[in-house]
Amino acid sequence: MRPADLLLFFVIFASMAAAVLYPGMGTLFQPFILHFMMLLLFLSFIKIDFRALLDATPPALLRLAFLVAVKLVVLPTLLYWAALAIVPDYAIPVLLLSGISTGVVAPFIATLVDADVVRVLRMVIVTSVLVPFSLPLLVKILAGAEITIPLEAMIQLLAMVIFVPMIAVLVARRLIPRVLNAITAYQFPITLTLFAIINLGVFSKYSSYFFVHPGQLLVSLVIVYVLSAMFYATGFAITPNRGLPNRLAAGVSLALMNNVLVIVFSSAFFGPLAPLLAAMYMFPFYTMIVPVRLLARRIKDTADARLECA
Repeated sequence: MRPADLLLFFVIFASMAAAVLYPGMGTLFQPFILHFMMLLLFLSFIKIDFRALLDATPPALLRLAFLVAVKLVVLPTLLYWAALAIVPDYAIPVLLLSGISTGVVAPFIATLVDADVVRVLRMVIVTSVLVPFSLPLLVKILAGAEITIPLEAMIQLLAMVIFVPMIAVLVARRLIPRVLNAITAYQFPITLTLFAIINLGVFSKYSSYFFVHPGQLLVSLVIVYVLSAMFYATGFAITPNRGLPNRLAAGVSLALMNNVLVIVFSSAFFGPLAPLLAAMYMFPFYTMIVPVRLLARRIKDTADARLECA
């Protein structure tokens, strides 16, 4: 494990612990979580060739449609049935979490694990547009419950969080390219700072849960790490022989979802377990970055060694 990975782990866990123990530290950042996510996306977009988003060849569209179906229908259904058999109280929370769209921060995380960022960004856009229709229908069919995810709100969120940073990068490339290069040189420390701020803002809202419901927290923590591992593993399993960046992109697209959105709307329709599970997913959301990076590096080294032997 590289020193950068250790530093990443330290910042993530230290900021989470600080938010839980001293929630007042994160109060200042709570209203601006989406804005800090937009800054993360700005960083990830600096090196992206946005023309690749317009790839409408049949193979590209077929792969995208397949991954979207796995993300929004297949995995949520299978995981709901599994949770119903093993931990029935968590069945609907698992369904909501696994069936929500790919997270807006996923393209930035993709840059940290050397995944294909464009493929992840396409998943963010398509799943964000479809999830107001797919998730309520899935919940009604499987659980017989009614939920509403406002389509207009999703489109506004998508436009603000994704397209504003995208336009900002395009403008900066034309007007201040040297500033972008300078930002890129300090991307890692800026990233760590933004991670810490986001964790302080999110976990400070739910710090009381850690003291009032410790049993539920422990169960939720186990569930979210199992789910995260399954998402990444599924992404690798359904993209054999596609190249490491593509396989990582599939894993990131499945594992990094809009859990903050689940926190917002699930509390209006369901009990406390759904928003709690979604909040706890912040742990694997960030901490799985390091093991995924290590696994990817090992796979790459093994492939390089085989080429040398050949």
